[in-house]
Amino acid sequence: MNSSQYLWLPAPVDLILLPNDVHVWRINLNQPEAKVQQFATTLSSDESARAQRFYFPEHRQRFIAGRGSLRTILSAYLGLPPQEVQFDYEPRGKPFLASKFADSGITFNLSHSQNLALCAVSKNRQVGIDLEYIRPMSDLESLAQRFFLPREYELVRSLPPAQKSSVFFRYWTCKEAYLKATGEGIAQLEQIEISLTPTERAKLQTDQDWSLLELVPANNYAAAVAVAGFGWDLKCWDFGE
Repeated sequence: MNSSQYLWLPAPVDLILLPNDVHVWRINLNQPEAKVQQFATTLSSDESARAQRFYFPEHRQRFIAGRGSLRTILSAYLGLPPQEVQFDYEPRGKPFLASKFADSGITFNLSHSQNLALCAVSKNRQVGIDLEYIRPMSDLESLAQRFFLPREYELVRSLPPAQKSSVFFRYWTCKEAYLKATGEGIAQLEQIEISLTPTERAKLQTDQDWSLLELVPANNYAAAVAVAGFGWDLKCWDFGE
């Protein structure tokens, strides 16, 4: 389960998204002030208003860096300036490209935790990604009991403390990635069955039409990407490298 299983490479100048490609971008949200200001100029008025509602400056800066990076990434595929990318929103708030870009077939999903974000981009396939910083939590077992299936909860409960957090967040990111891809939301978390062990990669048991892949973008992070169908090629890019 080490991060070397996928190489995070600088993106090529000529970025091409083939029909069977899934591109995952790793984004550092801890950017210099000048870069954050530059990103801020690309945001829409509703995004700027949302940024201003954050109480803590670092949360505001992370939001601006995340949205600015997302716009810059999508603009490279669409061939237009970042500020011209337009979004619509699902009822639960998940952004997708506005209908004027429907012909591009581009789908995407963004997740962030602490100073890191991941963005998955694909073509004509639903895609979802989730990222979590692995941290000790006092209510970890009660959360597992509430949101996981009995067998999943029993596995978490049975593990030594050093492994508990890691396995809990692996379960969580796998379930979330699938629910974000399908637009179902966190309310369905306990209905998604994942099989994994501390040494075996996760498999999605609930839906045979979807594939699931775990990623390790940095130390102490768990991440997973869920993609409709099979036979896709993963490429991992470092944003801004």
